[in-house]
Amino acid sequence: MSKNSKVIYFLTAILFFVLSDLYLTENILQNKYNIQDNPIFNFVFVENTGAAFNIFEGFKIFLITFSLGAMILILVHAFKHIRDFNCKHLFLNAMLVAGIFCNMLERIYYGCVRDYIKLNFINFPIFNISDVLINISVFLIVILIIKNKYINNNDNSCR
Repeated sequence: MSKNSKVIYFLTAILFFVLSDLYLTENILQNKYNIQDNPIFNFVFVENTGAAFNIFEGFKIFLITFSLGAMILILVHAFKHIRDFNCKHLFLNAMLVAGIFCNMLERIYYGCVRDYIKLNFINFPIFNISDVLINISVFLIVILIIKNKYINNNDNSCR
């Protein structure tokens, strides 16, 4: 895959995740999905003025600045190494950037992050789709790094 194709793929993936997150969040918060009480999850709206587990609560400017810095670092790294990245790396980095961007956007626009997914089978903080994107992408990026470091699998193709 050419460098230009990878750039287009990466930017398209970011746009897809951002638009999907924004669309689903708005529809969930407007109660457009009729989810009855079930053993897995419920939609419960809370305003989170902090980060994960409410750390840095009330430090809005710091969290926005940190998010912006993290996004810039990820984007610079991705574009600098885009020839070396395969589609998995680009996809996961796009998920990460989109999740960070959507949480940052909510902090700027609403003054908080709107969390709404409550797990019923475990005592766990309420979270949102952006949080899911961030956590899944970080987990899988770590796995890819470990796999590439110790198994030495440097597949650069997009399969």
